[in-house]
Formats: sequence, structure tokens, C-alpha cells
Amino acid sequence: MSDGSDNVIQPARRRPVTLRDVAETAGVSVATASKALNDQGRMTVETRTRIRAVASQLGFRPNGLAQSLLRQRSFTVGLLTNDTYGRFSLPVMAGVSEALLDNGVSVFLCNVEDDPRLGQMHVDAMLEKRVDGIIASGKRLDRHLPVDLSNLGIPVIYAFTDPDPNSIAFVSDDEGGARLAVEHFAALGRKRIVHVTGPETFEVVHQRARAYRAVLDEQGLAPPRVLMGKWSEGWGHQAVAELFDAPGEKPDAVFCGNDQIARGVVDALRERGLRVPEDVGVIGFDNWEIVAAATRPPLTTVDMNLTALGREAGLTLLSLVDGKPVEPGIRKLPCRLVVRQSCGRPPGD
Repeated sequence: MSDGSDNVIQPARRRPVTLRDVAETAGVSVATASKALNDQGRMTVETRTRIRAVASQLGFRPNGLAQSLLRQRSFTVGLLTNDTYGRFSLPVMAGVSEALLDNGVSVFLCNVEDDPRLGQMHVDAMLEKRVDGIIASGKRLDRHLPVDLSNLGIPVIYAFTDPDPNSIAFVSDDEGGARLAVEHFAALGRKRIVHVTGPETFEVVHQRARAYRAVLDEQGLAPPRVLMGKWSEGWGHQAVAELFDAPGEKPDAVFCGNDQIARGVVDALRERGLRVPEDVGVIGFDNWEIVAAATRPPLTTVDMNLTALGREAGLTLLSLVDGKPVEPGIRKLPCRLVVRQSCGRPPGD
């Protein structure tokens, strides 16, 4: 009695396209085909282009292991982070991938949380896989990852986290971003701008507050008032109560330390019958799309350009892997202001 297996149609297995197939179809030697695909050797542009076109049409895929052995590279890069939610590390990784994938380099992400043992395990695994380099990223600029990345024998780049001394790091220009927000308020004619931000234990809180105070002083506006609390909507709601229940003049603009605080501020203002932005303008920080775009009205906010930051980190790592010298130091990348409806554009803009 048949078990029916004779009637099962097995999928046809296609033989992988080889370099010899490419060479024969293009009418060249295997050596010439190899040089064309690896951007080596001397040949006309037309010949190189034709061979690559043939390889693409045939669906040729280079043998990754063979290439690694030939060039003594793994064509992989490790990305370490302690950003459990991926709020900051995922945009950074998107930029890193954008920079590296075009060069045939793969990126794999490891979350070390805040566990030194876990971090060391991931680093050891990366070294066993012979990664070409490591990019370290995090959930805040002033905290080091819980793992020692010095003297690994491979290039290491820091992106949005506290770097080792004499290393290469890319960070966002938080003071510059805060300036964009407060100067925008001033250009709109706002006179009484307050700053509601996160915990005083964060260095970025102080960086942004310094820029906020400096702009108020330069513009001759009302004295600064900084309220520090949690990075939460609840704190934004509470801050509005502190500001508007107190005697004296009320603010006509609130610059917030992140988008969650700003959303809490907007909701609390609406509950008091105050219109945003007509009565009080609100600007956040981070441009977290899921929060900023869903706020009513949509939130004007500072974008830290983390994808661009990741792209620069990836390109710099490639340069190091290729043996090109790169000066150590911290590179501050500019932020940008994303204007939505929670405060309008300045007159004539």
C-alpha cells in the first residue's frame, strides 16, 4: 500500500551560479571575471560593466567565505547597545546599515542591557566571529557601556554613548538643538519661555538648559525658569500645574526636554482650556515619531539626526578597517528643528 510519498512533488534545486558560468557567458576568462567583480585589475570600463551586468542577470552571488579568506575580512560589524527599547540605537543602526550594506558588510545587533557579564559574552562572541570592527551605542550620551572595548585589536567607534579616552565618537549637538528650539520661540515673538526637562543626573539636561539660558539672555527675554523631573508624560502634566497654579505671569511657551514630557504638557494645557499654539507654544526634543506625530496638535520638536549619526559612524569604521588614519576625538553632529502645529513658523519664514 502506497504511503502517498510517490505523489509528492519535490522542489527543483537550482545549481548555484558559479564564477565560471559568468566568465563563459561574458566571453572572458575566469580570472578576468573575478577581477571585474572585485574591482581589481586593468580593463576597459565597458568590459567591467558588461561582466557585472552578466553576473547580475545570472543571479551570481560571490562566495562569502572565499572572499573573507581572500581579503582576511569577515565583512561583518557588531553593534553593541544597552538601549533595551531601541529608541536611540535602532535609528543609529539604520544609518550604520545604510553606510555598510552598499559595501557588502553585514551588521548584527547585540543588546548588553546594563550587565557587564552579558556585555563581555557578546564581545567575546564577536571576536570569535572575527568581526571587522565594533560600533558601541547606548541610551544616553553620558553613560559608558558596561564592557571594556579598549585594546581589542579591532577598530571601535562610539555612537551616542560615552566613549573611551582617545577614541572616535559621534554624538548629537544637544546644546545646538536646544538653541534651535528657543530661538524659534523668540522669532515667533514668545517672551516668557520656560524649560521643562528630565532628571538632573543626565548631562544632556544641563547642556540643553545652558543653551536655553544663553538664548534668553541674548534675546533679552524674561528670566529663565527650569523645571527638572522625570522623562514622562506624567511629569509634563505635573509641570503645567506647577507653572499655571503659581501666582504671577504665565508662560507663553514651553520648551520640553523630550517628546513625552511635551505631550503631557500639551494635554494638561488643553485640560485647562488653553490653546496650543495660540495661547502657549510647545516644542519637544527627540522627534520620536510615534509620540510627536500622534500629539494633538502634532508636535514641533528637535530631531537629533541619529540615522545620519549612524551613517557617519559606519563610514568612519569602514575607513579604519581599510587602514586609513582617522583622528581620535568627539564629533558633534547638528540637530534640526522639525516644525509641526504645536508652534508655527516665524513671520516671513
